[in-house]
Amino acid sequence: MKKINIAIDGPSAAGKSTIASLLAQKLGYVHLNTGAMYRACAYKALQQNVSLEDEDALVDLLSHSVLEMKNDGSVILDGKDISHAVRADEVSLAASCVSKHPKVRAALVRKQQEIAENGGYILDGRDIGTVVLPDAEVKVFMTASAHARALRRLNQNQEEGIATSDLETIEKEIEERDYQDTHRAASPLVQAEDAVCIDTSDLSIEETVDRILDLAKPFLSEGDVK
Repeated sequence: MKKINIAIDGPSAAGKSTIASLLAQKLGYVHLNTGAMYRACAYKALQQNVSLEDEDALVDLLSHSVLEMKNDGSVILDGKDISHAVRADEVSLAASCVSKHPKVRAALVRKQQEIAENGGYILDGRDIGTVVLPDAEVKVFMTASAHARALRRLNQNQEEGIATSDLETIEKEIEERDYQDTHRAASPLVQAEDAVCIDTSDLSIEETVDRILDLAKPFLSEGDVK
């Protein structure tokens, strides 16, 4: 049976990347973290003092960048591993600014569609089910309360040694990111009509993975799940 694509959308810090990575391992698929692509653009803009509001300058920045998304989740920009750096809170907020520009989104969406053309990918982001892969066989909209997401982000940052703000500040930043993502003109964060909403506030990682696997089973051959 042909490999399918799984689209996972949802707000910041809902756990999309963690879940997508585990699903990829279980299915032998490739996880493509589209949010990391926007973070990479934002990171380079911050490093080179390019205005986050200058759409044409950002597109030019991308055209002169070599961005690689490795199967293990690593983000390689111009030959340098920036997987750790793009997780910083400053880069997260900057990525929301960068992603509102239609030309930037168009450039990265084209790359995402080319990568996933033949199936076997799990993509997570903000507009996967609505724009990037509208024909994905399985679409999930993952969400959680702002407090639950802030707590997860804080714990993750501390575990990984990433510079982080306190819980209250992170929660406010997440709420700000939610507003930016849902109110931008280009591909705002919305749940696709045919996506299944999963609230992970009170679910474990394993429970969330199992729920999505149940949705995928009708499209999988017996023995596909490792």
